[in-house]
Amino acid sequence: MPGDFSEYRKEIDRIDDEILRLLNERSKSVVEIGKLKKQQDAGANLHTPAREAAIIERLIQQNTGPFPSEAIRPVYREIMSASLSLEGPQKVAYLGPRATFTHMACMQKFGSSAQYIPVNSIKDVFSEVERGRANFGVVPIENTTEGVVNHTLDMFIDSNLLIYGEILQEVSHHLMSKSGVMEEVKKIHSHPHAIAQCRNWLETNLAHVPVSEVASTARAAELCVENPSVAAIASELAAQLYGLKVIKTRIEDNINNMTRFLILSQKPPERTGKDKTSLMLSVKDKVGALYDLLRPFASHGLSMTKIESRPSRRKAWEYIFFVDIEGHIQEERVKKAVEEITGRCLFMKVLGSYPAHS
Repeated sequence: MPGDFSEYRKEIDRIDDEILRLLNERSKSVVEIGKLKKQQDAGANLHTPAREAAIIERLIQQNTGPFPSEAIRPVYREIMSASLSLEGPQKVAYLGPRATFTHMACMQKFGSSAQYIPVNSIKDVFSEVERGRANFGVVPIENTTEGVVNHTLDMFIDSNLLIYGEILQEVSHHLMSKSGVMEEVKKIHSHPHAIAQCRNWLETNLAHVPVSEVASTARAAELCVENPSVAAIASELAAQLYGLKVIKTRIEDNINNMTRFLILSQKPPERTGKDKTSLMLSVKDKVGALYDLLRPFASHGLSMTKIESRPSRRKAWEYIFFVDIEGHIQEERVKKAVEEITGRCLFMKVLGSYPAHS
């Protein structure tokens, strides 16, 4: 009955007014905390992932429904993003342009109130953070289909930046165009990685349509705006930003397609109790060198979650290894393992201890 709807809506309006009042009350406390942080350390990062994770996990545990627990994280991400913007602009550099999957990963972590700075290369992301023009940088490090991003690994060799965190972003590719009609598609644009991740679908469904590589999935979407016969493989965000219609959703060949991103900063995050540590090291060229390198991890009960090798670029046949292990560098077992390994390496560099993705 209409009268019943009216009463419920009045109650919802009253609750919304109360939520708004509480959000403003919360924001006042956040501003005061920001002032104290700046008094203690003027250059400190206002973003504290350990505190954010603790807030969200506590709320999820306390939730009795019917509001879904999985919705708490994105809701509070935006609340905390808006709160941080009151303390000062949170500038985040990323491999642009807008609407790429890196951009989506940034928004997943920092929310819509952060100030995003799209740049043209991974090197430029490092540079923006190193020069203090951005508080954080976000770069891709590996994809479940395409593997590791070697250029990101190479940048750590000469950079003093630290890994501040990681983001796991689901990569879903959509076919889109201005008209949204598959029969009108005469050409397809996308980034080489996106094309590779959708190759089987394209060969099965649009084998007769030529596919062209462009610099990014966002650029592919942009090219569709003025030409209805052109389609793009890009993100849902790209379709929204460029006013395109999705022809077919989720055309990626691997439905478990994920990309891991790293967050860069000049300063380390706080210890959370659920951390991982990334190391870069070069081993001596001798028989059994790699075995000697890995043994301390096992002897101290540390789980190694990743190892990658890259040419050192300084000497032929000399390799640099990038290793991820569970635990924080301040933990005694991690500290002891790293001390043992250091004596067996040509050099050792701790790239950061940071919260593991949850």
